[in-house]
Amino acid sequence: MLVLVTGGAGFIGSHIVTALRTAGHRVRVLDALLPAAHRAPPPVPDGVEWRHGDVRDRAAVEEALRGADAVCHQAAMVGLGKDFADAPDYVSCNDLGTAVLLAAMADAGVRSLVLAGSMVVYGEGRYECARHGVVRPGPRRVADLDAGRFEPPCPRCGEPLAPGLVDEDAPADPRNVYAATKLAQEHLAAAWARAADGRAVSLRYHNVYGPGMPRDTPYAGVAALFRSALARGEAPAVFEDGRQRRDFIHVADVAAANVAALARLGDRPPGGLRPYNIATGTPRTVGEMATVLSAVTGGPAPRVTGAYRLGDVRHVTASAARAHHELAWSPRVPFTQGVTDFAHAPQRPSA
Repeated sequence: MLVLVTGGAGFIGSHIVTALRTAGHRVRVLDALLPAAHRAPPPVPDGVEWRHGDVRDRAAVEEALRGADAVCHQAAMVGLGKDFADAPDYVSCNDLGTAVLLAAMADAGVRSLVLAGSMVVYGEGRYECARHGVVRPGPRRVADLDAGRFEPPCPRCGEPLAPGLVDEDAPADPRNVYAATKLAQEHLAAAWARAADGRAVSLRYHNVYGPGMPRDTPYAGVAALFRSALARGEAPAVFEDGRQRRDFIHVADVAAANVAALARLGDRPPGGLRPYNIATGTPRTVGEMATVLSAVTGGPAPRVTGAYRLGDVRHVTASAARAHHELAWSPRVPFTQGVTDFAHAPQRPSA
């Protein structure tokens, strides 16, 4: 199978390229090499076809799709960014780029898509109130955050909530621009699948970390920000109180999930999109990630700042049962081993 990997030179995309090659697929990469993720063009692996182009460029996409059997769509601006001024770039790269790609796929007759989704589409994760059962808290109030009250209360009685694991049937509730664009990508892919009789899955990645994360950029994930600080000899700055719950998953497991999804895409009926959480199912705190990274690098202990970002959610962790059962996929990299390897691996320089 010839697989086009958009964004295949990036952090996650490059690992997917390697995994696809190991699985025996032919691979073609289309990447714009945006400076937020790349300081210089990366080396092209042996046997991989390379195309330098932007998914917003119809001609570049059409050329890259020639002869392709499937697409792994990874090209996107990621992370929370700097501020709302980034919104046009996020919408352009993520949503316009996806629309151009899907239109070209429809015309080229390419009917198989694995989309890089994200857990950010959920907003807050799953919460349960002792009195009212499962509830969905609204956005946290600035006054509460300023006062250090980071936990969202029950929207009905104001009592504390117990966080749990969210599944794919939870309502979407994007809380920032990046999240809104990732949800729009899913809607576009679903519309394409219906119109073009295509098969699509969205792999909703949780907090991906591992070798090759970009350094010194506000568009990276929290693990990369901590690792960049330690590389500069600085203490990782942990927002809020560090007790935010996330699901940290190694990039090798994410790459394996893409291979598994492609292998089973033909089993799905055409005309729709199926989402999957790509997660470990084991919650960790943001402070725990910073503490383990500091310990294994011998760097300074994390500094809990109490600062916050308004677009952040408090807790979001996931059940990956659907991916286990339907894709025959399970994460294999243990947290401590993965973080230790990541702590000593080189980071990708960015502009």
